[in-house]
This record gives sequence, structure tokens and C-alpha cells, in this order.
Amino acid sequence: MFTGIIEDLGEVEAVEHAGDFARMYVRSEIASEDAHLGDSIAVNGVCLTVTSLIAGKPGDTSPPPKGSPPRGFAADVMGETLARSSLKDVHPGTKVNLERSVRMQDRLGGHLVQGHVDGTAAVVSRTPQENWEIVRISLPNDLARYVVHKGSIAVDGISLTVSGVGGDWFEVSLIPETLKRTTLGTKAPGETVNLEVDVMAKYVEKLLNQPEGGAR
Repeated sequence: MFTGIIEDLGEVEAVEHAGDFARMYVRSEIASEDAHLGDSIAVNGVCLTVTSLIAGKPGDTSPPPKGSPPRGFAADVMGETLARSSLKDVHPGTKVNLERSVRMQDRLGGHLVQGHVDGTAAVVSRTPQENWEIVRISLPNDLARYVVHKGSIAVDGISLTVSGVGGDWFEVSLIPETLKRTTLGTKAPGETVNLEVDVMAKYVEKLLNQPEGGAR
């Protein structure tokens, strides 16, 4: 589980494709500083499992010597994840938003984010303001019913408040900190982002559609 508060802007160093999955190597000392094998890290909003820790110079994917801090981590990306998210398009040099899984004693600064991407969308436009920016993003028809004005949505793993919504789009208003510390600061119109809608909306929908007496 995550909160959508991005901890670091990492960089993909290598991607190894093997059949229907890929192994991704990501550089980030912050996200990997206390990581262990099997830990969860959200990469652009996609929950991935750490399969190894890496050290050394860029391009060196060997594990760090015992007692040495890791310089990054590797994670395996399954075919289903590649098909449903923008991770299929990453390559060496791609910047990615990173967040470690939440601890029970942490403040919930954003909203509950599972790291289970519901679909992808495209940046439609960017409208700069004096000290902030409005970003319009396309809204897939099958997700539109879960997106409401002032509601929460995760875009590339970033917990954001919907500031405007239309039939096939929604908008978010980005403060300077978000523009500086996440990939949304540089995403151009036409580029792809991952979307995860508020899981509470899905549960409410299912409960309201249940027959009286619950599921049979």
C-alpha cells in the first residue's frame, strides 16, 4: 500500500526483455537505502517487487558488497503489467516516480494507493499559471465513472486532487513542488501516464450493485 507522495525521481538504467516479462534496473539511493529483497516499491504508480539490489558504477548490476548501501534496485515486470501500464515504454534514461510502501506509523499524506494500475491515458494539454500549472489528461471511458471533481486519483503514482472533469478528460492543478519532484513536471502533451482510481469508489460501486442479501 502507498500514499501517492513521491519520495524520489529515479532513473531507469537498463531493461532486459525475456519473453513475456522484463527486468528493470532503477537508480535511486533514496528508494533503495533500506530496501530488502521482496519489498514493494511503486514505479510510476506500479507496485513492483524488489528482486535484487545493485551497486557500483552506472550500468553495473552486481549486488552491493555486504554492509555497503545499494545504489538502486531491480524488479521483474510481468507481461500483464507491461500490457496495462506505461512501463512497456521505459528505456535507459527514463525518469520514474518512486515511492516505498507505507509503514503503519507513517502519516497518510495523500490517499490510499495500491499500485494496481487501472489503465493508461495521455497528457492533453498544459496551462501554466503564475506559480502553478493546470494539466489536462484524457479519461478512458471505463474509468470515467470513478473520477469526480475534488476526488482523488493517482497519476503515475502521484496522489492528486481532481480540479476539473469533463466527459473524456480531467484536470489536476500542480504546485511547484510537484512540478519539480515528479515526472509530471516534464510530461508533454501526447505522452502516456498511468492511472489508478480511488479504490473506495470501486467498493462503493460494487456494494450498490449487489443484490439484496449480498453475493450468492
